[in-house]
Order: sequence, then C-alpha cells, then structure tokens
Amino acid sequence: MIVDAIARSPSLVEKVCQQLAGIARRDQQEDDGWLPTERELSLRMGVSRSVVREATKRLEMQGLLEIRQGIGTKTVDKLHKPLTSAMELLVPDEEERLRQLVQIRLILEPQSAHLVAERATDAQLERLQEIHQRLIEAKDSESAVAADIQFHCGIATASGNQIAALLMVSLCDLLRASLMRGYSLVTTESAIREHGLILRAITQPDPAAAARAMSRHIETTRTELSLKPRQGKTAVGSAPSDGSGPKRTAGGKPAGKDRRAR
Repeated sequence: MIVDAIARSPSLVEKVCQQLAGIARRDQQEDDGWLPTERELSLRMGVSRSVVREATKRLEMQGLLEIRQGIGTKTVDKLHKPLTSAMELLVPDEEERLRQLVQIRLILEPQSAHLVAERATDAQLERLQEIHQRLIEAKDSESAVAADIQFHCGIATASGNQIAALLMVSLCDLLRASLMRGYSLVTTESAIREHGLILRAITQPDPAAAARAMSRHIETTRTELSLKPRQGKTAVGSAPSDGSGPKRTAGGKPAGKDRRAR
C-alpha cells in the first residue's frame, strides 16, 4: 500500500520569518536597515508579539538581523557567521582547518574564476584591478592580508553565484589565519605575480586559463604554508617552529626587496 506524505504547512513563526527576511533584504538596499518596533510589526502582520519575537531571534541566529537591546532591530549581512562558528567547533585543530581550507578552495575558487572570465562586467573587472593594486602597494602584512582577502571574495562575488560568494565570505576568518601564517613565512611576491596572472586570464577573457591560474595559486599557498602531513612527519623545507631564519620567497630563495610587478 502506498501512502503519500502530507505536506506540512509553514508555521506562523516561519511565515513571519519569510516576510521579515524579505523586508530585511529590501532595507539593505533601499533603507537605513532599522525594522519597525516589535509592537508595530505585531500590529501590521496581525500576529502576537511573541511570534514576532521568536521570528526575529531565529533571523538573528541566521545572521540576517541584529537585535540591540533598548534600541531596536537592524538588518545586517552576517549570513556567514553561523558557518564560521560551526567550522571552529567541527574542526578544532587550527592546522587541520587550514589543510581542509586549501582542499575546499581548490574545489570552489577555480570554477569561480572560470565564471568571472565568462560574465564579469567592466565595473567588476575595474574593482578587481583596484584591489590588486592595493596588494602591490601594501606596506605591511595586515594591509596585504586585507587586499588578498578582498581579491578572492571579489572574484566569488563577480562570478554571479550567490552561494559561492556566501561560502567565500564564510571562509574569510579562516582565510585570514591562513594568509597571516603565509605572509609570516614568505613575501607578497608570489601572490602579486599569481593574482596578476589570474586577472590577465579573466580580462582576456580565457575562462579555462583563469581556472588553471587560480588552481596553481592555491597550490602555491599549500606549499608556502608548509602544512604538516596528518601522519605528523615534518614537511620538507618547512620553516623552523620558532619562526627564526630569513623569510623566503615561494621559490625557496632568501627574500630581498619585493618585485612590485603584476
């Protein structure tokens, strides 16, 4: 005997969540981001204040709203926050998180670069060039890390795939830790050169070349990070654990003055 499942109707809280999410998305583009008071929302929607309160709490946990006690509720763009926290709980060991970060980047970013080469607008290409210039002109590791992150997130955004962009933003905190570690071991030379190759392929445009350039760039990152294998063996050529010794470029030579070339 075949029995069909009965579709469950959304609860009242879920319906309010959907409506508030729609309002939040519009407000982020058109308004100052502040929602009406809980009482006003209750009257407008014809539901109790407890339903509105539960809905706003759910959306706050999802990173779409921020409840400020005594002030009000504001729309925010922090949809990545729950995923960021979950990654730290799921993989508590930082070195293992960095290793898995490289793996997921190899899956995600080459395809994003491919899509950007196919569909990027002139404004998006100009934005990526501006970000690349910031990396070239970076005077310290903090500025270099910020420009590096903006470049990779900018490519994900320009790909037109909103899920890819959200995933990339979710990886930002972990990516920042990866880059800080990388720039403590090597100069910005390889990043400047490889970002330039990615941009060149994107602007030609050559989608396949853009994907290959991104893959090579992430593989370079893996090498520069000198991540230890899971078995615990020391990686060949890894930096001393005390951080001593000269900085080295990706090619293994002592670092001199950075070549500020694309």
